[in-house]
Amino acid sequence: MTTSSEDLDAIVRAAAAAAPVWRRSSSADRAGWLRAAADVLDSHVTELVAIADEETRLGATRLTGEVARTSGQLRLFATVVEEGSYLELTIDDADATAAPPRPELRRMLTALGPVAVFSASNFPFAFSVAGGDTASALAAGNPVVVKAHSGHPRLSIRTAELVAAALEEAGAPAGSLALVTGREAGNALVQHPLIRAAGFTGSVSGGRALFDLASGRPDPIPFYGELGSINPVVITEAAAAARAESLAQGLVGSFTLGVGQFCTKPGVVFVPGGTGFEDAVAAAVPSASGGPLLTDRITAAFPSGLAHLENDPSVSVIAQGIEVDGVRPVALVTDARAVAQRPEVLLEECFGPVTLIVRYDSEADLHAALETVPGSLTATLHAEPGEDPTETLELLQERAGRVLFGGWPTGVAVTWSQQHGGPWPATTSLHTSVGASAIRRFLRPLTFQDAPEALLPEVLRDAALAGLPHRRNGGLALPA
Repeated sequence: MTTSSEDLDAIVRAAAAAAPVWRRSSSADRAGWLRAAADVLDSHVTELVAIADEETRLGATRLTGEVARTSGQLRLFATVVEEGSYLELTIDDADATAAPPRPELRRMLTALGPVAVFSASNFPFAFSVAGGDTASALAAGNPVVVKAHSGHPRLSIRTAELVAAALEEAGAPAGSLALVTGREAGNALVQHPLIRAAGFTGSVSGGRALFDLASGRPDPIPFYGELGSINPVVITEAAAAARAESLAQGLVGSFTLGVGQFCTKPGVVFVPGGTGFEDAVAAAVPSASGGPLLTDRITAAFPSGLAHLENDPSVSVIAQGIEVDGVRPVALVTDARAVAQRPEVLLEECFGPVTLIVRYDSEADLHAALETVPGSLTATLHAEPGEDPTETLELLQERAGRVLFGGWPTGVAVTWSQQHGGPWPATTSLHTSVGASAIRRFLRPLTFQDAPEALLPEVLRDAALAGLPHRRNGGLALPA
C-alpha cells in the first residue's frame, strides 16, 4: 500500500508546521521528548520484538538487543542536546578599533526543517523508524517523516504510532514524527518542497536514485546516504603466522553474523599466500550455518551476486557452510593481481554470508590491489608488534571511515567518537550516521549581526552562554 500524494502532502505540511516549535525548543524540553521516545520503545519491547521476528526472522535475542540499542541512541542524543557543544556557539564582540571596524557577530548551528528518513531492512529498529537518523534529526530540532521499509511494514506502523504518541504526550507538537509507505511515496517525499534533508541506508542503486532526485530538485537538498561497503581486511605475514586459526575463526564469525547482512561485514580479506590461513578458514566454515535472508529481494539477489564472483576465472570456492533456508555461508579465494585487474567484478559487494580471500605475494601486489578498493565504512589491519605497516595503513585510511587494529568490524559502538561513514560508495557525504556527530547532518550555520539581545535565540544570549560551551573572540569558554 502506498501513501497517496494528498496524504503525503498533508503529512509533510504538518511536519513543517511543527518545525518552528522544534527549532525553538529548549534543551530540557527536547531532551525530554527524546527520552520519552526511548522509554516507550523499552516499555513495549515484547510486543515490538514479536512483530519484528515475524517479519524479519532475525530472532528474539538479536531483536531485543537492537531495541536496547535504539532506545540507547535516543538517550545518547538527549545528552548531546543537554551538553550543547553541537551548537558550535561562536561570538565575536564588536570592535570599533579593528580595521575594518568589526560588528558583533553571534553564530550557531540551527535546525534545517522537516527531514525525510528512509528505513533500512537489516536493522528494523536501529536504522528504521526510530533509529539513528530519526534520533539525530529530532535532536537537531527537526520533525521527521519516515519512509517505511517494505521488509517490516507492520513493525514500522506500530513503532511510528508509539513514538509519535509518546512525543506528543511529552509536549512535542503534532506532526513531529509520521510515516509514509510505498516506493512512489518515497520518491515524492524526497522531492517535496518542504523537506529540507534526507537520510538513507540501503543499496547503492536505491540510494543513488534518491540522491539524484534530491540533487535534481529546483532547490537541491542534502542527501545523507549509507550505501555499499566491502570493508577490506589486511592480514600481515607475521599475523597470519602467529595466529592463523584464531583469525580464521574471527573472520567466519564476522562474515556470517546476521547471515552476512551487516553493512560492516568483512567482504574481502587480503592475506599472504602459503601461511595456512586459507586452510584454517576452510576448516572453520563448514560448521557455520546459513539462514533466512531479510527480504525476497535480497534472497533473489544473493545467488546472482555469488555467481558474479564465482564466475571469474581466478576465483575458487574453498569452503561452504550448513545450508539453512536455501542459504549457506561461502568462502572464496582469488589473488591480488586479479583484483587489481578486475576490481569491478571482484570488489562488488555481495549482501549475504560470503567473503573473498585475496592472496598476495608481496607488499607491491597488496598495495596495487588496495588502490582499487572502493570507499568503505571500515578497514581492518591485523599486524604484529614490531612490523611497520605504514604504507598499508595509509591506503586503508584513505578508503574507510573507521580503521580497526585487530578485531572485526561487525559491531558499531554508539558513542560520541564513532564514525560510521566513508568515501563513496559507502556514503554520499563526509558525515557519520552513528554516534553523536550524526546530528551535524541536520543543522545549518546561522549568524546574527548586531542583533538586539531580546531578538537572539536564547542559546546566544549571554545568560545562556555562561552555561554552554562556546568560543568568544577566539577563546574557548567552558561552563564551570
